[in-house]
Amino acid sequence: MSDFLVVGECVADIVRTPGSPDVPHPGGSPANVAYGLARLGRPTTLLTQLGQDDAGRLIGGHLASAGVKVLTDGQAGVATPTAVVTLDGRGAATYDFDIGWTLRPVDVPAGVRHVHLGSIGAVQPPGAAAALDVAARLRGSATVSYDPNVRPALLGGRVEAVARVERCVALSDLVKASDEDVEWLYPGEPAASVARRWLELGPAVVFVTLGGSGALAFTRAGQVTGAPVVVEVADTVGAGDAFMSAALDTMAGLGLTGAAARPDLPAAFDGPALARTLHRAGTAAALTVSRSGANPPDAAELAAALSPPGAAR
Repeated sequence: MSDFLVVGECVADIVRTPGSPDVPHPGGSPANVAYGLARLGRPTTLLTQLGQDDAGRLIGGHLASAGVKVLTDGQAGVATPTAVVTLDGRGAATYDFDIGWTLRPVDVPAGVRHVHLGSIGAVQPPGAAAALDVAARLRGSATVSYDPNVRPALLGGRVEAVARVERCVALSDLVKASDEDVEWLYPGEPAASVARRWLELGPAVVFVTLGGSGALAFTRAGQVTGAPVVVEVADTVGAGDAFMSAALDTMAGLGLTGAAARPDLPAAFDGPALARTLHRAGTAAALTVSRSGANPPDAAELAAALSPPGAAR
């Protein structure tokens, strides 16, 4: 039995740095979130598509190493998606995708307490319909989260993309987006304004990450600012996914997963709870950007990073 069900794509990230050989890394935002949750000790299943190819074997082994259970729709002849990730001199990443998403309806595990939707798998047809159907079916017993993780090259027109994203937001109890996601979806509109728009659709909390400038949390009661956790950046691959995993782990630790907890979410996500979530999630993201690839911390590593200097470990 898994506490968490993550629905979405796996992608082999071919990391390209000028002057260096290409290096393949397991990736895909939902896969990264599932991996991060499992590393933090949360029983997690990933509903995805994986090809019987080198990239699929790389990702499958990577997920298994953390204890992630992989569930597919059983389709034959599916190729594992790839993305060429080009890093600039500051470690910032741009992506060039070769991806298809044709997920079909499947039976999902019983006992899931939380469903996470993410990125391409939540909005790209035809597979997005099956992904959203899972969230809608399980919402009666599970809480739901969503990260748009916008990839403009795969979203088509902005108006249609916003409609798809807002449909996912409306299904969710917790939403996380980057400031870059917000800017692409709603050009020129402040993050606080977008967060309020999304809160009106249904979520109890919206997080907006700001890269090296920290993160913000919004509820109907107000806003909390999370200070940046300063590290030397190797690359930014997987930073937002590590933030998401740690935020969901914190949510579970507060006893706020499962549909029965939904009425309690607005009161439970008060200022101190949001501040703690921002700090834990920001620290997880900082640890991830301090090394290459989407390599989030495990529970012991995150606990050590959060310990006061000089504390016994």
